[in-house]
Formats: sequence, C-alpha cells, structure tokens
Amino acid sequence: MWGDIIIAFTLAFITAFMLTPLTIKLARKLGAIDTPKDYRRVNKIAMPRLGGLAVIAGFTLSVFYLLFVMSIEGNIDLAVDSYDKKLLGFFAGAVIIGITCFIDDVKGIRAVVKLLAQIVAAMVCIKTGIVIDDIKIGVLENLKIPLVVSEIITVFWIVGITNALNLIDGLDGLSTGITLISSGSLLLVFSLNGSPLVSIVLITALAGALTGFLPYNFNPAKTFIGDTGSNFLGYCLAIISILGIAKTYTAIVIIAPIIVLALPLFDTFMAVVRRVIKGKSLKAIMTPDSNHLHHRMIRKGFTQKQAVLTLYFITATLGMFTVILMESGPFKAFSFILLIAIVIAAGYKEFFKQRLLTTEVNDYDKEEYKYSEDMEEHIRHDKDPMFGRNDKEPKKEKAKKPSNKKKKVNKK
Repeated sequence: MWGDIIIAFTLAFITAFMLTPLTIKLARKLGAIDTPKDYRRVNKIAMPRLGGLAVIAGFTLSVFYLLFVMSIEGNIDLAVDSYDKKLLGFFAGAVIIGITCFIDDVKGIRAVVKLLAQIVAAMVCIKTGIVIDDIKIGVLENLKIPLVVSEIITVFWIVGITNALNLIDGLDGLSTGITLISSGSLLLVFSLNGSPLVSIVLITALAGALTGFLPYNFNPAKTFIGDTGSNFLGYCLAIISILGIAKTYTAIVIIAPIIVLALPLFDTFMAVVRRVIKGKSLKAIMTPDSNHLHHRMIRKGFTQKQAVLTLYFITATLGMFTVILMESGPFKAFSFILLIAIVIAAGYKEFFKQRLLTTEVNDYDKEEYKYSEDMEEHIRHDKDPMFGRNDKEPKKEKAKKPSNKKKKVNKK
C-alpha cells in the first residue's frame, strides 16, 4: 500500500508543479485575472486565478494511472461495492462543478448558479451510490436512516464542505494549505481505520497535487487557485471523507472528518448566521462580506503570512487531535488539547507584543530604506537632503549688453 501512496503523491505533485506556470499563462490569455476591485480582497495587484486547473490535472492523472495499474495487477477490484460506478459519479460531479466555476473565473456568474451546480453534482454522486446511510453510535447501533433523510444529509454535507473551502479562500495559500493539512490528517485516519484503498489513493493524490501547487500560491503568491480550485478542493474532501468512512459508521469515524474540517466549517457557519441576522432573510446568505476569520485577523494587525500560518497551526492541531482520539482514546486526546491551550494562553500576550514589535521594526526598516533611497537620489543631483540647498556653483549671470537705443526725452 505504501508504494502506491508514494506513486499517487509523487505523480500528482510533479504534474501540478509543472503545469501551474501554464495555467498562469492561460489565465492572462483568457482574462481570468483577480483584480483588487472591492474591500474584501486583500491582494494589492492583479493576479491570475486558474491555478486550480493544475491541481485538478495532477489529481486526475495520478488517480487514473494508479487505479488502472492496480486493476491490471489485481491489487484492487473496482467492481466490489460498485466503486467503479461511484468513481464515475464522483468525476461527473467534478466536471459539473469545474465547468461552472471555470466560467465564473473567466466571465463571472451569480452565486446562486454555482450553488445549483453544487447541488446537481451532489445529486449525481448520490445516484451513483455515494451516500451516508448507516450510523452505529451506542444505542443507535443498528439504526437504518430512511433513504430520503440520508440523501438530504449527504447533499448538505457535500454542498457545505464545498462552500466552506471556497469561503475561506481569502489569503495567499490559505485554502490550499488547510486542505493539504486536512488531507494528511484524513490519510492517517483512513490508514488507522482500515478504510477502502480507493479513498486512500484519492486523498493521497489530492495531497500531492496541493503540495505541487502551494509554492506558487503561498505568500507572496504568483497565482490564485480560483473558484475552480477552491470548489474542487471542498468537493473532493466531502466525497473522499464519505468513501473513507464507508462501512464503519462508528462514532469516532463519523466525527473524524468533522473535527479535521472544523475550522472552515465553523467559519462558514458563522458567515451564514451573520449574514442572515444582518440581512434578515435567507437571501442574505449569498451576500459576500469581509468578516471571515482571516479578514478579522488582518484587521487585528496580523500580516498575511502570520494569519495563514496561525490558521495552518489550528488545522494541524485539530488533525493531530483526531488521530490521537482514534489511536489512543479520548483521555489522551483531550489532555493533549488542554495542554496546548494552556501553553498558548500562557505565552500569547508576550508573543502578541513581540509580533507587534517585529511589525513596527519592519515598518521602520522600510521607512529607513525609503529614506536612504531618497538620500541617494539627492546625492546624485548634488543636493543637500536636509535643506534642499544646491551645492553646485551658482551660474554666472550673463552681462547685459549696453542698449544702443536712445532714451526718449520728454520735450515740453
């Protein structure tokens, strides 16, 4: 299995890494450029936003190649549990979301159109067998969820996760890094849980593609992943998590993806509540705002890198908590989180002061550098930078030639 994991990761990584420069060129040619035209955007310059195509290409090539080779070798049988049909539905839904969001990146479409595309993609997956159906939790050991309820839960899960990753995509490398960390956590969860090999291949390929793309997307970014990429990431995590917990709907396995994705889910939940309260209607959910977690952190004085790395740390901590919870039980997992919280609480104030001091020093250095440049410019023009005095020898005024004109005499 580990050899297959290495192949899936490496092939996806190389493909995404090599194709990303081509997506930058394509974005400029098609006009798929993100311009800082409103208050919500943090970027100060226009940025290509078709990087998601490289991630999709790396993921797809890796998955197709590995599943094909493994089928020939007899290491996997896609007919078991209808995984061939489920994968067909998965990629069909990805095409629906991909085409819709590609049009949005290039031309721009209404948010409700993207929402409808997400729902249609979720329904396609459901019709091919990707659905949350059985729950085994304590007294609910043999609970069989009615088909209609099961389908509704599945649609909400797919659409919710898809939008969660899209909404948190507001800083350089944020959605890419969070998805990468979440993918690593889910890979460990699936390995510990004995999940189907298909889900392990899918999550590994996704992690590899994101690793190849992240160098171009981390601050200062050379390209954005775009709506095409962010929606694809959320869609993949939603579907792969369902496939990964198939046949093992125990309490810990069910909540594992929820804990791993708690940060984007929380941000999305708060955004929905905030917009409904402010707009006093469900239509307000579609109204964008600048009160997401990353926006608030920037207003608090965090730089882009500091905000992104902080959210990376939170996501990684949640992932470690999930793995410890599955492997060692709740006592060790909650005591781990408690110790982390105590350490952070003890050093947060001083850390925050040092961060502000560092920011002020950096700003001072920038001002000093700007001043030194001004001085060099003045020196090149032989001017005193303090008083603006010209040190050159003053130009000698030309002697006025005596006028030959006779003065007019007033004769009275």
